[in-house]
Amino acid sequence: MAFQTSFSLPECKTGLREEDEDCWLMLTLKNKTTELAESRTWNRRKMSRPQPLNAERYDMTGDRLALTLCVTKAREGSEEDMDALSRMFHHLKFESTMKSDPTAEQFLEELEKFQEIIDDREEPVSCAFVVLMAHGEEGLLEGADERMVRLEDLFDVLNNKNCKALRGKPKVFIIQACRGEHRDPGEEMGGEQVAVVKKSRPQTIPTYTDSLHIFSTVEGYLSYRHDKKGSAFIQTLTDVFTNKTGPVTELLEEVTRRMAEMEVTQEGKPRKINPEIQSTLRKALYLQ
Repeated sequence: MAFQTSFSLPECKTGLREEDEDCWLMLTLKNKTTELAESRTWNRRKMSRPQPLNAERYDMTGDRLALTLCVTKAREGSEEDMDALSRMFHHLKFESTMKSDPTAEQFLEELEKFQEIIDDREEPVSCAFVVLMAHGEEGLLEGADERMVRLEDLFDVLNNKNCKALRGKPKVFIIQACRGEHRDPGEEMGGEQVAVVKKSRPQTIPTYTDSLHIFSTVEGYLSYRHDKKGSAFIQTLTDVFTNKTGPVTELLEEVTRRMAEMEVTQEGKPRKINPEIQSTLRKALYLQ
């Protein structure tokens, strides 16, 4: 075959015989296939090198406010939890307010007063904590008057629609209450078992973002409290938040780990308990 491998492709595209044209076409297709394979290899290499997440942080340079509403009636040991929370908020530089034995109606009234204080404050507020401790059922808290208040009504008071000063800022709710009647005896473990959509930066903010709800137990289950030492949940959470540093989500992982290792005894039977975290935070939240 009169095909010279030494010529360049632009030169061989003119004045070729039929067999030369066929050979040039084969060489062109081979080069295209090689380019495509190299492109795919490069893309695979690029995809195999995930980049670290550079998470934004909430600005915590403003004021920090906390409200604790605790029913102590028929809840022995709850004073110990209030003392632990008071120490934690002092350590984390929160301006803390505590109220004992609110009725169902007063739960809502105190939250609304708290929201007004935040919105009327001259200095900017960076973060708000609300701790709710009482008997309860799923979605409900029982006031000192034995009437019920809906948790959703309490959460809504500080959402991005109703509390302008906290719009886009972290709102943390800690709930120490039962969420049902189920009891968890635990399960035996063997060994160590254990769609991306890109959007442009929005000009508005969703109503329910920047909230963190921390429940002492999962949906449908009992929560436990010692009549002298307080609740394992509040005591563990305050210890971790006071003595450990890092984003709140990681601190809560430590709280969950410690709780999972614990065992409480009720009616002579061992029980397990673990908190549940519901988050719509958009940034990393650091308290110290």
